[in-house]
Amino acid sequence: MADSFKAVLVDRDEDRKQSVEMVELTEEDLMPGDVTVAVEATTVNYKDGLAITGKAPVVRRFPLIPGIDFAGTVLTSSHPDWKEGDKVVLNGWGVGETHYGAYAARARVNGDWLVPLPEGMSVHDAMAVGTAGYTAMLCVMALERHGIVPDRGPVVVTGAAGGVGSVAVSILSRLGYEVIASTGRQEEASYLKELGASEVIAREELSGPGKPLGKERWAGGVDAVGSHTLANVLSMTSYGGAVAACGLAQGMDLPASVAPFILRGVSLLGIDSVMAPKELRLEAWKRIASDLDHGRLNKITTVIPFSGVIDACRDIVEGKVRGRIVVEM
Repeated sequence: MADSFKAVLVDRDEDRKQSVEMVELTEEDLMPGDVTVAVEATTVNYKDGLAITGKAPVVRRFPLIPGIDFAGTVLTSSHPDWKEGDKVVLNGWGVGETHYGAYAARARVNGDWLVPLPEGMSVHDAMAVGTAGYTAMLCVMALERHGIVPDRGPVVVTGAAGGVGSVAVSILSRLGYEVIASTGRQEEASYLKELGASEVIAREELSGPGKPLGKERWAGGVDAVGSHTLANVLSMTSYGGAVAACGLAQGMDLPASVAPFILRGVSLLGIDSVMAPKELRLEAWKRIASDLDHGRLNKITTVIPFSGVIDACRDIVEGKVRGRIVVEM
């Protein structure tokens, strides 16, 4: 029998009740692909928490190995871009949703989905960044393309103590922006100021129903929350400003008005990390290697063993996780 390895498997019964367990699999159990990778590190994103708990329909085929990110070493490849021994990173592309994902010691994927591990970064560093940090960088790049540079004024980051938020605060402050961090966990205020936030505001200031237009408070925003929070962020964005939206921690709805768009020329920039083209991914990872303070990255990262991944996924959905989690395989 081929060598077996541990994997997390999500399944559901005839009554559509979801279950999750740690199982033993072999490479023969993996889905088709032209590159097989030894997964050396993965991470826990909010989306992974939703997949494990079943609180949102992230998993779209059963059974499935969840986990939307991994970093590791190529074992075998018939893809022209990759050879045995290459260090690679994967984010998104439906991995952990429709294709067997990162929560296993082996992954077999389409080589087009992989990017090289940036020079000077370890697999641990790459997963400390993960989809959350890569998404945060896509948000920053979108704001820059829209002309939201530091001298335009402050930038607000919602859900600031979470994965996307923590990395966004760190990157923006390092690039010279004045960062206003919004969080529901006021005990994290000193942590957010360490990351570079100049001001920390309570989630309640933004999370309730708001006015169509509020006082202009910031030039831009990175929002991982959605719902009333995003509506309020838009209503308080100054003339010609922009908000990059990438998450739905409060909800998928957007109870806003057209007022910020037609009276202040505000732009809402949608950020998709899952199917982003390779050129954008390569640029984002290059920027992560150069613009993210890796000392700060260590401060926001907790390392757990693979055996703790299911519990960590439950904790992140309950809002108990600060910053980033690296899962060592």
